[in-house]
Amino acid sequence: MRTQARYAILAVVAIIAAHLGDGWAFGHFVKPDIYDHDFGRMLRMVGYLPVWLVIALGMWLQTRDRRTALLLALVPTAGGALCAVLQVLLRRERPGLHAGHYYFRPFRDRPFHGAEFGLPSSHAMVAFSGAWVLCRIYPRGWPVWIALALGCALSRVAAQAHFLSDVTVGAVAAYFLVAFIWSLSGKGTATSKQ
Repeated sequence: MRTQARYAILAVVAIIAAHLGDGWAFGHFVKPDIYDHDFGRMLRMVGYLPVWLVIALGMWLQTRDRRTALLLALVPTAGGALCAVLQVLLRRERPGLHAGHYYFRPFRDRPFHGAEFGLPSSHAMVAFSGAWVLCRIYPRGWPVWIALALGCALSRVAAQAHFLSDVTVGAVAAYFLVAFIWSLSGKGTATSKQ
């Protein structure tokens, strides 16, 4: 229980720090053409759900480990679904639509049309859902998994598609989602399949 409390405190601190950095990041951490280059496109794809479904299929074909393949498919899918719900509830629009200012759309205005919603970032939430579950399945590879998800998240900020806090909330929400699903899956501790 103490560990969960520590993670919750760290999550709150990270989200507050990200909100404090939103203005600076929107004005200074900018690379609008990031997706014009292969490296930027690769980072964005880490947050694209079909990529995780293909990885899960490949994992299953190679290992026939159904549980691992299901986790790799279902966890990012659950992350994307939870993100869609959170976006409709939180209703903060993307920074580029309002010159870097926060704007929360009223519930009476297109209640379920979320194309302009940015909090949390769906790319970051899908990327971190996959990364956090990979950290539990293959813990020695954690620097690679987290670097890919972080790169995806930061590319969304650099493209001015999201605030820094959008991607931070996505990463934090994904962490707690993965912890919850992991506890339900019967895999109470991290495995080392190297």
